[in-house]
Amino acid sequence: MKKKLIGIVASDKMNKTRRVEVKRLFQHPRYGKIVSRKTVCHVHDENNESKEGDKVEIIESRPLSRLKRWDLVRIVEVMTDPMAARIDDPVTAENVSDE
Repeated sequence: MKKKLIGIVASDKMNKTRRVEVKRLFQHPRYGKIVSRKTVCHVHDENNESKEGDKVEIIESRPLSRLKRWDLVRIVEVMTDPMAARIDDPVTAENVSDE
């Protein structure tokens, strides 16, 4: 049974390859705190269908290159607002209030 994951396309700058980040939560083994981490998967996108910020479903595949081990199954949700994909960016001067 091949693994299926859902993640967000972080980069679409390569031809036929997407960098997808899959977020996961787990409990720290010693301290019990809920920890958030992300796994980076390089995904084969034959037709360059997905764009940065899209939510996609990916599936395990045979090794296609040194990093690519996943195939694009479908686009779950298309990103309509390109600025919403930049949530993890550092705080900019526009977001800081003058105090």
